[in-house]
Amino acid sequence: MADPPLSSGGGEQQSVLDAMLAVTTGLSLPAVLQRVIVAACSLVDAQYGALGVMDEGNALSEFLTFGAPDGMAEAIGHRPEGLGILGLLIAEPEPIRLRDLTKHARSSGFPPHHVEMRSFLGVPIKIRDAVFGNLYLCEKRGADEFTEEDEALAVSLAAVAAVAIDNARLHARLQDLAVIEDRERIARDLHDKVIQQLFATGMGLQGLTRALDETAAAKVAQAVDELDAVIAEIRASIFDLEARPASRPNLSAAVLNLVDRIVRDSDVEPTVAIEGPLHARVAPELGEDLLATSRELLTNVVRHANARRVEVRIDVTDDLVLEVRDDGCGIPPEGEARPGHGIANARARASARGGHATVAAHPEGGTIARWRVPLP
Repeated sequence: MADPPLSSGGGEQQSVLDAMLAVTTGLSLPAVLQRVIVAACSLVDAQYGALGVMDEGNALSEFLTFGAPDGMAEAIGHRPEGLGILGLLIAEPEPIRLRDLTKHARSSGFPPHHVEMRSFLGVPIKIRDAVFGNLYLCEKRGADEFTEEDEALAVSLAAVAAVAIDNARLHARLQDLAVIEDRERIARDLHDKVIQQLFATGMGLQGLTRALDETAAAKVAQAVDELDAVIAEIRASIFDLEARPASRPNLSAAVLNLVDRIVRDSDVEPTVAIEGPLHARVAPELGEDLLATSRELLTNVVRHANARRVEVRIDVTDDLVLEVRDDGCGIPPEGEARPGHGIANARARASARGGHATVAAHPEGGTIARWRVPLP
């Protein structure tokens, strides 16, 4: 497909303004960058133009061109790899003007099927110290080399391209964040509403078996087993939804996964409630302490409490608070005197962070353990 014709009117300021307007019109990033290249070629009378976008590793991830003969890119067969003069501009992101790029010490020549070029103007696409790519202009029309004025105009348009790229990447990050938040909301709804309703339904069905004959009771028991299987599948879906692609695993997902692993082969039905921005507020080291304490308290419940249910609650405010409550047999009168390793370890971790941990009988039966540490 042939390139669009160069704009012939409007002046230098209008060309820059048109390019800036393209950033705000909702066009796709490639469309905006293509306009920048066309405007740059028009402003400095360049026969050829190109724009390279770099990824975080400073490699060319996108390469757009203007003015090249139809079929040249297909004949070459690959995009530039950032070698030669292109690599010089990547390594040293400062404007460069050359009368004959083929005579530069860093020149690596042209690949087969590439048009010959001599005069060269290259400028980095950057905002302050953030470099997003480079704008390349070749073959000055009517002159042997580009001027300082050409360089200033190219720098202005490169700044427009930098804004466009930065804006596109910001929108992508915001969209990713929105997706993550939506996934976490769905996960919370699945756990707090769907699983709890299914569990209540299963308990109700189990209560009916005493009034049914053997055949009907067997069918109800099968239905309860199927509900348990559905609950297990939903839990697996919750963990998939909560696990976000990030530099460290999502702490909320890690808590849910931990609870599931510990109670999976027991008869204890867990409930988990997390209030506040756990992953955002809790540093990785404190998160490890939270998980270790949760593991020991839950293991105590499963092994020693003879409980049917356990509730895990985490609140994130000025403090990080973990509560683990069960409906089991409670603690003996001397329980505080013989807390066991789990409670002792929880107290030690809390104390090391300026907090405290307690375990006591709950007024409604069972045991409640609290672990509280201040947040910075």
